[in-house]
Amino acid sequence: MLALTRAPKLAGAASRLGVDTSTVFRALQRIERGFGQRLFERDRRGYRAGELAQALAAHGERIEGELEAARSRLATRDERVSGLVRITTTDTLLYGLVMPALGALTVRHPQLRLELAASNELASLTRRDADLALRATRRPPDHVVGRRLGAIRVAVYAQRRLARGAVSLADLAALPWVVPDDALPDHPSVHWRRKHLPKVTPRFAVHSILAVMEAVAAGLAVGIVPLFLAAAYSEVAALTEPLQECETDLWLLAHPEARHLRRIAVVAAGLAEALRLE
Repeated sequence: MLALTRAPKLAGAASRLGVDTSTVFRALQRIERGFGQRLFERDRRGYRAGELAQALAAHGERIEGELEAARSRLATRDERVSGLVRITTTDTLLYGLVMPALGALTVRHPQLRLELAASNELASLTRRDADLALRATRRPPDHVVGRRLGAIRVAVYAQRRLARGAVSLADLAALPWVVPDDALPDHPSVHWRRKHLPKVTPRFAVHSILAVMEAVAAGLAVGIVPLFLAAAYSEVAALTEPLQECETDLWLLAHPEARHLRRIAVVAAGLAEALRLE
């Protein structure tokens, strides 16, 4: 039942459990017969957990957490940590911050396995689609627990051959621009450009901030990118001071029931130690 709550289709729940869909279906029928009522509503999107199913799933998550903690303690008496930890973030944070931070952690804990997923969509920590999430946000979701790791500052950058001293808004308006496309309509850089450079028609629209960075480094246009990301590109230079209106925070997020599991706590602590933005 817990698997079906997290993945509301029989195939998804079966994949999580390592069984076939008919086994999941029969198990659900037995459980519902035992309770004398339906626990899930069926619709086109799959199986939607009712109030009782959600309450039972919450109990199941706590039991799962205790079992995982017990297994972890038994398996790590020599202080080694093993197992899989799934991390979700954006491609910008993954390549600019997370991957460079993982070296020391994996050397210290060679039996750890890390699954890294990059997406602009926040994977559900509640359904345990991921164990940890790293996100740039001014306000993290209320249903997860988080730790602020620092401020993410951005500026307008250009390839060095285009950077010729201090620039005004009029100078910026005269340059070709590369911007995030409609996949990131609420990105702070989009709001800043539309507010301060409303007459600019971007020459390039790309799917991510990392792609903006690559276009800037290639000399195609100017764009707004994080300082931590631009630091890895020797061929670019800032045209402005950090844009305070675009500043966001980097948060490390976890599900309340999962954060105490040893393998997750170790990875979270390692990332928090390595990802220093201030």
